Amino acid sequence: MRTERPGTSRARELRQQETPPEGIIWSKLRNRRLGGLKFRRQYACPPYTLDFYCPDAQLAVEIDGHVHRSPQQAEHDAKRDAFLAKQGIAVFRVPAREVSVNLDGADHDSGSGAEAD
Repeated sequence: MRTERPGTSRARELRQQETPPEGIIWSKLRNRRLGGLKFRRQYACPPYTLDFYCPDAQLAVEIDGHVHRSPQQAEHDAKRDAFLAKQGIAVFRVPAREVSVNLDGADHDSGSGAEAD
């Protein structure tokens, strides 16, 4: 019998509860669509679960929703990022709002695209 890695069941649950920004990013990363790199979604890296992870690049892509704006969550994220850095994993954080504003329309707008800030 195969033993499940720690955190795998939680990662499986999170895949079922994908947020709209995560879905948009996953559509851009899946099937080696970004530079031929293989990404996994909701990847267990105990004690954490990474939104997206590329083992070859040792890169985590995290989609940060409004909850990440609180000071307590910012502190938690800093500890998490430090833990991942010790594992050799770089973290790239993307605000969920930016995903919705800049990527959602990218495939649908044939015109000028999103306006610059």
